[in-house]
Amino acid sequence: MKQKINQIEGGITAPKGFYAAGAEAGIKYKNRMDMALVYSETPCRAAGTFTSNVVKAAPVLWDKKIVESSPFAQAVVVNSGIANACTGKQGMECCEKEAECAAELLGIPADSVLVASTGVIGMQLPLDRLTEGIGKLAAAKADTPEAGLDAARAIMTTDTVHKQIAVEVVLGGRTVTLGGMCKGSGMIHPNMCTMLGFVTTDANISKELLQRALSADVVDSFNMISVDGDTSTNDTLLLLANGMAGNPEIVCEGEDYDTFCAALHFITTYLAKKMAGDGEGATCLFETRVVGAATKEDARVLAKAVICSSLTKAAIFGHDANWGRILCALGYSGARFDPDNVDLYFQGRSGRIQIFGNGTACDYSEEEATKILSDPEVTVLADMHMGEAQATAWGCDLSYDYVKINADYRS
Repeated sequence: MKQKINQIEGGITAPKGFYAAGAEAGIKYKNRMDMALVYSETPCRAAGTFTSNVVKAAPVLWDKKIVESSPFAQAVVVNSGIANACTGKQGMECCEKEAECAAELLGIPADSVLVASTGVIGMQLPLDRLTEGIGKLAAAKADTPEAGLDAARAIMTTDTVHKQIAVEVVLGGRTVTLGGMCKGSGMIHPNMCTMLGFVTTDANISKELLQRALSADVVDSFNMISVDGDTSTNDTLLLLANGMAGNPEIVCEGEDYDTFCAALHFITTYLAKKMAGDGEGATCLFETRVVGAATKEDARVLAKAVICSSLTKAAIFGHDANWGRILCALGYSGARFDPDNVDLYFQGRSGRIQIFGNGTACDYSEEEATKILSDPEVTVLADMHMGEAQATAWGCDLSYDYVKINADYRS
């Protein structure tokens, strides 16, 4: 029997034993919080997925080592404004100093401290401001919803809204909570992971299954979004489980593991959609749902091709029902299909219309199409009539403001 997933108020501090904080350290921004802390009062099993970009930021290399070789993790220190990417030996030394500083203040081992950075590539982090910020975070940490919200706000760069969520499920007769937060607005095109994302849970689950669940999940959540086609050097998704819910340990696949995976997917999909809809300069969330594909991989490839098409994204921004761009993107995706057997639809809050079928344009109202394309969430539905597989991808429209934001982001 499928367990009900209950969405609750809060974010990363919702699970038992988790604390958070946000602080203003002046890393790059002024008069705003730019550092965050996530802390568990007990050691956690940790899982992570990281960027596949060959150019990996120092925090990515640090975290991969912690996740793979340390016995446990207990804290995450995050800064926004400067990415600590392409910073050489000094960048790695900065990660080490961050961990040592947090470890001393929190009374935990340095190899249990994860770090993450987001912002401008190539700049060195100001270590004095960084360590001062860690001191503020350690002093301010709390297990309240407000503290979790502060952390979610502190990791933002060009994001226009904070992104957090929490859910509850029952595992082994005990209520288990998962909470999450993420940031991401530009340089978003996941491959193995995306942006910065953090999920906490009080579930008792083995490290092996925790990593298995996360690695499997990102394929159909974070890896199915794109804002601009650029895979970041800093992409990091971390999952910490402290076991404080007291459920029987999940050590093998089965009903409890499936329920945990469903709750995790609820969290990651919610955050992924929030991120896609908050793309730099975006005015709407642009979703593509492919059904009737020959294989699951074909469905993923087809859906992703459409939301990554710059011409289609521009048409969505202009509220222009230019279905030819959609069909073109499907055609160059690499998946095999019969163009004369594809049905295309636009749908949104304002309704649903078919725009293409039987190899030609349908007789639809341009006025009605424009109305649908003016909704805050726009969906393209593509029925390939090739099989039973389906997949969904999320992106955003491409506006004038995207260029404005990124033309002078560094300076």
